[in-house]
Amino acid sequence: MANSISLKQLRVFVTVTQHQTLTTAADALFLSKAAVSMSLAELEKQLGHALFDRINNRLILNQEGKKLLPLADELLNRAGDIDLLFQEGHDLTGLLRIGASDTIGNQVAPFLLSQFRPSQPHNTQQLFISNSAQICQKLVDYQLDIGLIEGKTLHSELESIPFSEDEMCIIVHANHPLTQRPQVALAELEASHWILREPGSGTREFFLRAVAPRIEIWHEVFELNTTEAIINSVSAGLGLACLSKLSAQAALNDGRVAQISVSLDMRRRFWLLVHKEKYQSPLLKNFMSFCKQWDISAIRSQN
Repeated sequence: MANSISLKQLRVFVTVTQHQTLTTAADALFLSKAAVSMSLAELEKQLGHALFDRINNRLILNQEGKKLLPLADELLNRAGDIDLLFQEGHDLTGLLRIGASDTIGNQVAPFLLSQFRPSQPHNTQQLFISNSAQICQKLVDYQLDIGLIEGKTLHSELESIPFSEDEMCIIVHANHPLTQRPQVALAELEASHWILREPGSGTREFFLRAVAPRIEIWHEVFELNTTEAIINSVSAGLGLACLSKLSAQAALNDGRVAQISVSLDMRRRFWLLVHKEKYQSPLLKNFMSFCKQWDISAIRSQN
């Protein structure tokens, strides 16, 4: 019967959803493959439903499994909260899995976490950096607890909360003739060549939403998945780029690239994302509250 389901079975189930094979799930759990297979089979038997579709040796979560996942995640987190009740001083415990898009992950999260850790104290965080689209997918799959991205997502399963902002800039190579102008009209960028991030990036989304529609003709000459590669390409004269000023500031200070000023609001919001059905543990709630109150100005003053 379902009332005899154990936390161990739920932990095996959640781990299999994250790894999609028994072998890798067993490695993550420090169990034998046979033990993982037996635990999962017993859980499915007790529930009377298969939780995964077996496709080419991979276990893909099916509709029944998707119904169980939010509840399993909550129960495992609540079980972890029990430890908190008996910790001296009631310090926050548990692992916080944070996903951050490129700009936030590289330029913002290190400073945010360096202030969060001593204020709680809590030192057990994982930081996964990728583009916004992949962060959203990992939140949907319960592989991350919280996401910090540039650009709002309309994903139906995720809640978006604004928590800070940055400023975008258009950069060119250091000797570009437009650097001599105090202000550049976007019409002067007709037929320009641009180096963009890959699809799914918040930086690319900002350019396509705010800048590109104001230029009648423009050309994408490169698609690169790292900010440093884009900066180097601009420095080599291969094209223009639209990047976060936080990301470009060191190259601007070194004179590797130059910024051109345009008559356009280049601010963009940062967004905090959580799954609408995810159980918000005391640790997660505390970190969310910290992010919403955090002041990014300390980073800007260092650049």
